[in-house]
Amino acid sequence: MSHKLTALAKQADTIIKNLARRNMEGFYFETADTCTQSILHSIPEGSVISWGGSESIKESGLLEGVHNGAYELIDRAAAKDPEESRALYARTVLADYYLMSSNAITLDGELINIDGNGNRVACLIQGPRHVILVVGMNKVVTDVESGISRVRNMASPANAIRLSRNLPCAATGTCHNCLSPECFCNQIVVTRRSGHTGRIKVYLVGEPLGY
Repeated sequence: MSHKLTALAKQADTIIKNLARRNMEGFYFETADTCTQSILHSIPEGSVISWGGSESIKESGLLEGVHNGAYELIDRAAAKDPEESRALYARTVLADYYLMSSNAITLDGELINIDGNGNRVACLIQGPRHVILVVGMNKVVTDVESGISRVRNMASPANAIRLSRNLPCAATGTCHNCLSPECFCNQIVVTRRSGHTGRIKVYLVGEPLGY
């Protein structure tokens, strides 16, 4: 193992211990592939699964894995109109498993997420029986303030460009703290502790994932 990978593993171990203090479970994998295989093996066949918008779960192969597995999937992106999307979301809240990432995670085990409509952070807070987060070590920050800054100035501009949003950050690559009609930095949620033992599981990956 290289010195860099060793350092990442030790950093992950620190985060995992701090997650445990916050009533969340943490795991570390050097590669996204081994992480994905472990997650898929942990989810029983027939489970109802949904997910929030996340480049990380796409890049890790997890989204493809659940599509190829023997699960019941709730995909809001397949909705034909807003009413069907709303009905699918109602089912999502009662899913067995909810898949997502975190926009940032502190060394002390706090999760930082910024959301537009709020459906993703809502399911993180309450609803689905199990929440699985796949988080690349590129999203590790020292504290909450640094995490919010990271999301606003790194993740949000990249997402604005990806989604072709008419936003100041898409033009400049940095946050303007805007109140634009197209803004998706509407909800800022810090998860400092889970109130339900065993519900939130954070899978840290020693490869860059997402923004």
